[in-house]
Amino acid sequence: MKKSIQGFLPLCLLTSILLVACKEKNTPTDPTVIPSTDSIVTPTDTTITTTDTLRITWTGSSATVSGANDNVTVTNNNGYVTINSSVQGISYILSGTGTGQLSIYSTNCLQLQLDNLSLTCNDGPAINNQCKKSLFVVLNGTNSLTDGSNYASSNEDRKAAFFSEGQMIFSGSGSLTVKSNYKHAIASDDYIQFTESTGSLTLISASDGLHANDGIFIEGGTFSITAGSDGIQCDSVIAISGGALTVKVSTAAAKGINTDHNILISGGTINVTTSGGGAWDSTNKKTKSSACLSSDGNMVISGGTLVLTSTGAGGKGISADGTLLISDLADITISTSGQAVVASSSGSLSVVSNSRTLENYSTNYKSSPKGIKVDGALAITGGKVSVTTTGAGGEGIESKSTIVISGGQVTVNSYDDGINASSDLTVTGGYVFVKASNNDGLDANGNCYIQGGLVYAIGSSSPEVAIDANSEQQKKLYITGGTIIAVGGLESGASISGGTCKQASSWTANKWYALYDGSTLIAAFKTPSQSSSSGGGPGGPSGGGSQKLVVYTSSTPALKSDVTVSGGTEYFGGMANIGGSVSGGSSVTLSTYSNNSGGPGGW
Repeated sequence: MKKSIQGFLPLCLLTSILLVACKEKNTPTDPTVIPSTDSIVTPTDTTITTTDTLRITWTGSSATVSGANDNVTVTNNNGYVTINSSVQGISYILSGTGTGQLSIYSTNCLQLQLDNLSLTCNDGPAINNQCKKSLFVVLNGTNSLTDGSNYASSNEDRKAAFFSEGQMIFSGSGSLTVKSNYKHAIASDDYIQFTESTGSLTLISASDGLHANDGIFIEGGTFSITAGSDGIQCDSVIAISGGALTVKVSTAAAKGINTDHNILISGGTINVTTSGGGAWDSTNKKTKSSACLSSDGNMVISGGTLVLTSTGAGGKGISADGTLLISDLADITISTSGQAVVASSSGSLSVVSNSRTLENYSTNYKSSPKGIKVDGALAITGGKVSVTTTGAGGEGIESKSTIVISGGQVTVNSYDDGINASSDLTVTGGYVFVKASNNDGLDANGNCYIQGGLVYAIGSSSPEVAIDANSEQQKKLYITGGTIIAVGGLESGASISGGTCKQASSWTANKWYALYDGSTLIAAFKTPSQSSSSGGGPGGPSGGGSQKLVVYTSSTPALKSDVTVSGGTEYFGGMANIGGSVSGGSSVTLSTYSNNSGGPGGW
């Protein structure tokens, strides 16, 4: 029977993030209000009790059938085998090498055992299951399915080399290679589930690798997907709790893993590469870009190891129209290297090679590369997030709403803003490292609140700063706790309490500094590759300019320069060390930070 998709794992109840808007200008949004709007549970019927067995073996363009059941009719026409069944629990063992097709018409669920099967159909799907009940697929040995580049005319919905109208539940330790020359590799008009016992699948498709209407659940298996369109596409939830996935797509605006609903990831190893760049959407009058993970709904990433790489123009690592929560054991590495892409009103695309050209472009049809782009709220409560964007206009992490970081490790190296929130940006805990080559490190278009954690932010030269708030709209940077190292200064007019803020008049490139709170060592950090006193005009950490070094601790900060660091734990790609010991070095003269002097950065 068809199952109701209503829950997943306890942690994945967090599928919608609602951050309460602040009523006072100095009150941050509340990251603790995370109600559940819908929940997902992996279907549990992963096996079937079989009552009878039939074997179908292909040899060249012919097939033989052994076994019989009074409620099953099998017709065989030169390797094109059709099953009509009115009984439940029949297991069909498929083997041999040949050309033809298996078509299934059944009123009840059934099992297919692929047992060293190699089947090619030149004018349709290799396996065409028109049964709307559960199809249990067991992989034994080495198997392959291939369809034709053109399908014979039919009134049936057939859109994949391995197609099913009903649910598909995979298990078995064997392997399956599916090559689709027509459309999708594996598709279901219901849901597809891969159990923990699933072996390996290689999918090569003209369109989507995996395609389903009502859900894709991956609990195990090893996947290699090369797709002409999306690697994995679903109209409903995609839930990944295990397995190893390698997904490659190279078509413009194609997505590695894409859903119209929610994406929930709690485990597994996921490696996605996109290189297709942008395309013009004439219907919605906008540019569309490729993305490794893309959701029209919400995303929750609470576990798993993700490596997401986008090299196409305007490409994204993670793109969510809803909200995004990153927590617990998530380990995410994102790299985007494509340039920004813009389109004229006629839809002609141009790749932009510097941010100024992008800003001055005469149309609004533009798409910049981003590590993480979220239209809703973004919360990071744990895990590891590492983002590198090198393409023109590329921001590291962007939310069109609020951003709250309360735990975990966040590392961003970006061309443009490192972390940007269209509303408030709040840091209450965790380790946050941001280095922006051509703009602000932390940038809030609303208020920016630093209340805890360790923040090491590096911004570009004036007028850009390390930590920015929207003072032009009477917003502020509020610092009430935590530890701050800011290369490039703070937004003018910052409200600072709960600790002490100091500034150094200069710093030396590529040197280890030790930051103390009184006599207690807080952290050691390495400075960028260009000193503040070497000139060179604008350009941020690699271009010199008027960058200053600002530090904030709970009592009285002190600095030592040119220290030797040993032991401890390295963070931020070796740019910081926590828990180590330092020796040598010399004291740095610090002066009181003035939060209202001299324009951007407080200078």
